[in-house]
Amino acid sequence: MTTARVFLALGSASAFLAVAGGAFGAHALRRRLDENLLAVFETGIRYQMYHALALLAVAWVMDRWGGGLVAASGWLFVVGTVIFSGSLYLLALTGQRMFGAVTPLGGVAFLAGWLVLLIGVLRAS
Repeated sequence: MTTARVFLALGSASAFLAVAGGAFGAHALRRRLDENLLAVFETGIRYQMYHALALLAVAWVMDRWGGGLVAASGWLFVVGTVIFSGSLYLLALTGQRMFGAVTPLGGVAFLAGWLVLLIGVLRAS
């Protein structure tokens, strides 16, 4: 499987999970979580969906121009999703604030992914 197809598959799976998680939050969690924790969960869902779409864009760019930097940006988006959104899901579902301490690391991975994607696209031939 090509790297572009890997990112297409990961982006599609992540988008599917974001939609399913959003439905879970809207129906099952709305009655169980206070407003603040529900907002935390919804932030995780929102950023997961943004970066699922980013992975689809990475797959398109890789298929068109390829490049190691573009692939690196995709992996940074994957890592960012796991750390950023994952930590917010854990925080919302458990109420344990310690999970929020690692959330910024996921944000840094997202920022790095966007910067590396920009550089990769600008350097593409």
